[in-house]
Amino acid sequence: DCNSGDCNSGDCNSGNRNSGNRNSGNRNSGDRNSGNRNSGNWNSGDCNSGYFNSDEPNVRMFNKDTNLKREEINIPNWCYFDLTVWVSHDTATEEEKETHKKEIETCGGFLKTLEYKEAWRLAWGKAIKEEHKQLLKLPNWDNEVFKEITGINAEAEIAKE
Repeated sequence: DCNSGDCNSGDCNSGNRNSGNRNSGNRNSGDRNSGNRNSGNWNSGDCNSGYFNSDEPNVRMFNKDTNLKREEINIPNWCYFDLTVWVSHDTATEEEKETHKKEIETCGGFLKTLEYKEAWRLAWGKAIKEEHKQLLKLPNWDNEVFKEITGINAEAEIAKE
């Protein structure tokens, strides 16, 4: 392991929340990064997906470049969701109660892993109309790209609200 940081699944990290190896930065899935939030390798910059970068790139959104950095973009809060949720005994379906009987008896519920588009649909259902409309203000908004990723035709659903 050799990790001095916290919440690392990789090895030899001094930063926190890294799934890659040998990172001194935080939240890296790549290897040998001193920057933060990199999915590439050997980066000293932040938010890079390539190799050997020392700066922070502008964000791409909806398959197009923007002239904005990550911190300049206001993603609606409801877009930050979990793919694993707690299902308590009183909200489990009959099928889930049978399948997860042992966990429910022991813990009072079970952890359920959601499919990606299922998690999006649940998050969408918890958000209110004004929160849905925030999507349309995102740079380079593209309903078809959003639908491809999430399974949600946002513009059609917002029009019905």
